[in-house]
Amino acid sequence: MIGVIDYGAGNLSSVLKAVKKLGYDAKVISTAKEINEADAYILPGVGAFCQAMEGIAQIKDVLLQNISEGKYILGICLGMQMLFDKSYEDGEYDGLGLLPGQVKLLEVSPLKVPHMGWNQLVE
Repeated sequence: MIGVIDYGAGNLSSVLKAVKKLGYDAKVISTAKEINEADAYILPGVGAFCQAMEGIAQIKDVLLQNISEGKYILGICLGMQMLFDKSYEDGEYDGLGLLPGQVKLLEVSPLKVPHMGWNQLVE
C-alpha cells in the first residue's frame, strides 16, 4: 500500500485519485502506525514549508526510520522541497534531510519567477 502523507495541507485527494487510477492500492495516512504499515510514501505538495514541517513533526522520526530501512518516498512540489536539508522560504527551516541541499529563492536573472518547466540542475 502506498501512503499519501497528510501533514495538514497538500493536494491529498488529487494525489490519491491519481495513484488509484494507475491501479495501486493507496490511502491517506497520518499516524506512526500507518507509516509503519505502508510500503512506500508520497509526500504531496501545496502549502508553506514551515507549516508543513510542523505538521509532519509527530511522524518525522518513524518516517525517517522506515525510509532508512529501504522504503521509498516520492515528494511532489512542496513535498519534494521537504526532502532536502533546509529551506529559506520565509525564514530558515530544517527539512527532512533525505537529500543534501538547500531550497532557496531563485535569483531574478533571465529566468521567470516562479520558474516552471525543465531546466538544468547544477551542483
